[in-house]
Amino acid sequence: MHDATVRPAAMLVNLLTPSVHVQAVEFTLRAPGGGLNILNGCEGMEALLLLFAAFAVAPLQWRSRLRGFLVGTLVVFAVNQARILTLFYAYRADHTLFDPLHSIVTPIGVVLAVAGYFYGWLVYSAPHPSQAA
Repeated sequence: MHDATVRPAAMLVNLLTPSVHVQAVEFTLRAPGGGLNILNGCEGMEALLLLFAAFAVAPLQWRSRLRGFLVGTLVVFAVNQARILTLFYAYRADHTLFDPLHSIVTPIGVVLAVAGYFYGWLVYSAPHPSQAA
């Protein structure tokens, strides 16, 4: 999780706000003024498994399923990184924002974003009238 979740989040924080000087230390984003512990369940695996299950039963050809899942893996990663950054900055700005964002808003946002991607892929991959033979 350190290499796939914590380090990229630290790099993004330092890119967006270099003055924060965040460091990726094991499972923690450490920074003066407050950091964030990234525990199991924070890496986006649940969303990835939901996406895998959706593509496993989708009425698509196997190549379209595979491409959709591979692109979706990148979508899950990007959405989860946005979630981590949101939580990091929220915690630093106002501790009272963190709990509702962490337990309600961002999990729903991740599921909706991944579901939206999946729906978009289904629409994109569906046979169009000009393709029907």
